[in-house]
Amino acid sequence: MGRGRADGKPRKRLVIPVIVLVIVGAFFYLYSRDSGSSSIEYGSKSLTFGGDESAIPKTIPVCDDRLSELIPCLDRNFIYQTRLKLDLTIMEHYERHCPMPERRYNCLIPPPPGYKIPIKWPKSRDQVWRANIPHTHLATEKSDQRWMVVKGEKIVFPGGGTHFHYGADKYIASIANMLNFPNNIINDEGRLRNVFDVGCGVASFGGYLLSSDVIAMSLAPNDVHENQIQFALERGIPAYLGVLGTLRLPYPSRSFELAHCSRCRIDWLQRDGILLLELDRLLRPGGYFAYSSPEAYAQDEEDRRIWRQMSALVGQMCWKIAAKKNQTVIWVKPLTNDCYLKREPDTHPPLCSPDDDPDAVWGVKMKACISRYSDQMHKARGSGLAPWPARLTTPPPRLADFNYSTEMFEKDMEYWHQEVVNYWKMLGNKIKPETIRNVMDMKAHLGSFAAALKDKDVWTMNVVPENGPNTLKIIYDRGLLGTVHNWCEAFSTYPRTYDLLHAWGIFSDIIEKECSPTDLLIEMDRILRPKGFVIVHDKRSVVVFIKKFLPALHWISVATSNLEKDSSQDKDDAILIIQKKIWLTSESIRVSE
Repeated sequence: MGRGRADGKPRKRLVIPVIVLVIVGAFFYLYSRDSGSSSIEYGSKSLTFGGDESAIPKTIPVCDDRLSELIPCLDRNFIYQTRLKLDLTIMEHYERHCPMPERRYNCLIPPPPGYKIPIKWPKSRDQVWRANIPHTHLATEKSDQRWMVVKGEKIVFPGGGTHFHYGADKYIASIANMLNFPNNIINDEGRLRNVFDVGCGVASFGGYLLSSDVIAMSLAPNDVHENQIQFALERGIPAYLGVLGTLRLPYPSRSFELAHCSRCRIDWLQRDGILLLELDRLLRPGGYFAYSSPEAYAQDEEDRRIWRQMSALVGQMCWKIAAKKNQTVIWVKPLTNDCYLKREPDTHPPLCSPDDDPDAVWGVKMKACISRYSDQMHKARGSGLAPWPARLTTPPPRLADFNYSTEMFEKDMEYWHQEVVNYWKMLGNKIKPETIRNVMDMKAHLGSFAAALKDKDVWTMNVVPENGPNTLKIIYDRGLLGTVHNWCEAFSTYPRTYDLLHAWGIFSDIIEKECSPTDLLIEMDRILRPKGFVIVHDKRSVVVFIKKFLPALHWISVATSNLEKDSSQDKDDAILIIQKKIWLTSESIRVSE
């Protein structure tokens, strides 16, 4: 008993501090959840312009470090938590599934530990900082294919791929040779400009096309090949997160001269060939599909069976073999509707219904049918586009679909040329030739902002809002790239992937749609690289309100124009140029040190 009583007091003294520690630990746990990894209802709390300005936050919480690569509409954790019933066999789990406003994170995405300002283009094509994308799985898994190699603090890209171990440049030249293009140059004297690379890996194929004045939309899902698209964008190569699943890809019909699949692991025969028919929708008259895969050359029975069935399918689609050599086959589409109209009745795949709009893509299901050419394309025996670079400034035939005249097109070009000159003057010494590489025009209209950047070493993701005129086909017809998007939702990209965001009128549009401008500001911060720029060009009252959010977002004002109301000014719009500060969490600082 005596020993028992003697042990009792020390235990009591020990219990009290333990209880205190548990309470304190619980407090910090709840605090960290509120400031980071938990879902916070901010849709209902978001501010609208003209509301209570005293509610403008002095600070916005920083998300948990585990969210440094969050893509809100492609978040597998969200899918697991909400138990969405998705068909994995047709890739529904890799399509967009956006959280409702009450489940969104109302916080700023932190950079990973040790984050550095990205290496500048063109060096970035071949190397990136390892700390910025700390994933080396592909370097091990694809070591024999020379996708990427870890070298100290950097990840290096030798230019290899699954079917081009000796380099993308040699592989590209071989495709040009197969098609008898002059001097084995893939651009075919400017006639081939837009390429779609499906299952692109780390986008070395697209990266090596750029030197030939060919631009590729490199597409891959957020799948087990972790962070492929993040590597591509970090390298300064155009790329987009997406998948051939159940929905049409967010690109208009007749957008690409060449589609490419190098061992992209896609079952092209599934669901009556619906995925191949989606490629057909995207290809221009006379467009090519370059397919490098075992089915094109292997002799085992399974590969030969797939080849026979695929050959039969593309034959019914009126495709023909343009060239076949070693591991690669290249098919070509017809120039007109003649072949389609000569097919036997009830031939599959059928022609799409005449009332089907092949350019309607946002949230539209894929269709297992052939999209016939417009009367204009059929009569012209092709797209009627000028060769690059004249294509950029030549009014395309599809301009008539919007009742836009050549004069309107030229005035739009002149307007945006002057605006870009003004923007760069406002940026002053903040910007050098190599400062910016990845640009996003959040409301691109005809693509003239991107066209005005033609003499700068940049590429532009031209975004056309889903509820406006579907002018994205004009943008592609000018030899540019882009996508359709709804800015009430998060964009399909990784954090820290763009150097410049051009927000022309987009906040006014968001207000009109009764979505949250605050949500959009937080999303823009997610997309923007540290030290990157935002150009806000909108109504004066809107720009004035946005300026009040800068401290909370860790953004600074670089320059303004027409922000103060002046009776001598006819225009009601104003310009605010912003730069995002580079900031690190305590964990990032600890690792960096």
